[in-house]
Amino acid sequence: MPTRVRTSGLLFGITAAALSGSVLVFSMPARTQTPETSRTRRVGEAATPSPTPPADPKQDPQESDEVVRVETNLTSIFFTAADSSKRFINNLKKEDIRILEDGQAQEIFTFQQNLDLPLSIAILIDTSLSEERTLPDEKAAARSFLEAVMRPNKDEAAIVSFTGEVTLEQGFTGNVERLRRAIDRVEFIPPSGYIGGGVVVGGTPPISDTNQMLSGSTAIWDAVWASSNELMAISADQTRRTIILLTDGEDTSSQVKMHDAIERAQKADALIYAIGIGDSYQGGVDMGKLQKITEQTGGRAYFPRSESELRSAFAQIQRDLREQYLVAYSPQNKARDGSYRRIQIEIVEPELRKQKLKLNYRPGYFAKTAEPESPAKRRSSP
Repeated sequence: MPTRVRTSGLLFGITAAALSGSVLVFSMPARTQTPETSRTRRVGEAATPSPTPPADPKQDPQESDEVVRVETNLTSIFFTAADSSKRFINNLKKEDIRILEDGQAQEIFTFQQNLDLPLSIAILIDTSLSEERTLPDEKAAARSFLEAVMRPNKDEAAIVSFTGEVTLEQGFTGNVERLRRAIDRVEFIPPSGYIGGGVVVGGTPPISDTNQMLSGSTAIWDAVWASSNELMAISADQTRRTIILLTDGEDTSSQVKMHDAIERAQKADALIYAIGIGDSYQGGVDMGKLQKITEQTGGRAYFPRSESELRSAFAQIQRDLREQYLVAYSPQNKARDGSYRRIQIEIVEPELRKQKLKLNYRPGYFAKTAEPESPAKRRSSP
């Protein structure tokens, strides 16, 4: 059974499998093995420093990298380009585009196409009542996606499940077998009074059974916020950070608002891809919210209606991640004030403009501040 830990004001469950051999996150003592050693921390409290564990020669090579800090004055934006038939355009050049920040043109220092950066992927799986019928297909598609996308000693992924609380099933690892086992452990969590077939009967709630009450709710924005704030914060440097969210978009119990989750993902430089899937008998899918959270972070939303469309959505995400352009510039506005800067990328080449290409990218970012940034990140594998 998972150990439940409240951190940063949100509930996190750390499974035994996630603790063994994984990078431990969420401001907890590294490589904790028993529930008794878990620490409780609320918003605003400082995390207790943890002793550095001895090196383990058998541990995953992606998890033994030294800690490094990287400072840069460049702002990097990833984008994809597609024509009206949704075919990817992979032959753009630096002179074909211009980039504006808060309406001011910027000088482009770096332009790379078909970028092959390492990936840091967090898959967030909704296990609430609305996903009971679709969860087996979701798990199978997620397994196939990871088997296809993960490259040895280069990419890493983590698995998170959520209802009214959020459970880290597996921290970041490049070990595909660990990820498969983590997905296999994800299961539908019935709410109190559930008798099957989507039917919940009333009655006296279980005495002191917080987990059962939480299982009857869905905290999507808590899951996104916490994964962005604490899981992505320790992902390897110089990787393409991505959250894949499998849910119906119906949030019922989050402590944070959707705009807070979006802002946290933007600050973590994480794309969010949403696969809107749920039981039509439980209210269907909230397409509007899923489209908003993906558009604001530079990802996309998909709404499959069959198992084949579900697998197609994962395949499209894989291609998105592999066929991105990277553009980097040094902002004219040098203020380190933490303000939000709006970004616009435009096609300027006349013939390409006639094609009315669709560019997909995050619409802005938060400037750095003078204060030290969040925890040091691991260096990605070569």
